[in-house]
Amino acid sequence: MRAVLRIGGSVLGSPPSAKMVDAYAAVVSDLNYEGHSVGVVVGGGAISRDYIRSAEQMGLSPYQQDTIAIHASRLNARLVAMKLGGVSSVPTSIDGMLQRLARNRVAVMGGLRPGITTDTVAAMIAQKWRADLLVKASDRDGIYTADPRLDKNAKKLDRISYERMKQILGGEHRPGIHSIVDPVAVDQLVASRIRLVVLNGAEPRGVAKAVHGERIGTLVT
Repeated sequence: MRAVLRIGGSVLGSPPSAKMVDAYAAVVSDLNYEGHSVGVVVGGGAISRDYIRSAEQMGLSPYQQDTIAIHASRLNARLVAMKLGGVSSVPTSIDGMLQRLARNRVAVMGGLRPGITTDTVAAMIAQKWRADLLVKASDRDGIYTADPRLDKNAKKLDRISYERMKQILGGEHRPGIHSIVDPVAVDQLVASRIRLVVLNGAEPRGVAKAVHGERIGTLVT
């Protein structure tokens, strides 16, 4: 199977937890050993949002805010990549990511360009690579009927359609957006129809369950 794993920066922690990075590296290595190819996309999390906040207070443009956040996500990605295989650099383009996947069957990258989040980067890789599955390791258990942080009556959905996902999560990009799946990525997934599982990244072994076809999180199909 070709699987793209998007690890939220909030899942790794700020600064990243060595224990969590170790755990994700072990899961990816095990999947690779089983014969699966895994493309990993790592977000910047709270560190990125801190930089965005400072850049905004300095009067910098949204483009500049996104640019500085991308560097934070790439730093997180390098940490994961170094743990996985000692690689000290990460791809900075989709083509570069695909080339590394073709050579090694595993590769890690962070942000790509201003105007999109690492959710969208993961969706773009999944589409161009013709991945079988995209797994989003989030700080929530899945996709809910509403934002559970704001609505105590929000209910987790076990399985939904792409159109229903767009109804719940659609909108517009803004620097530092913290959505279960960002709106631009939602549009990308609606168009590509890549199978998506959103799960709680606090337990990295859940990623292996998703790849193995076990019920976990929210399945979008």
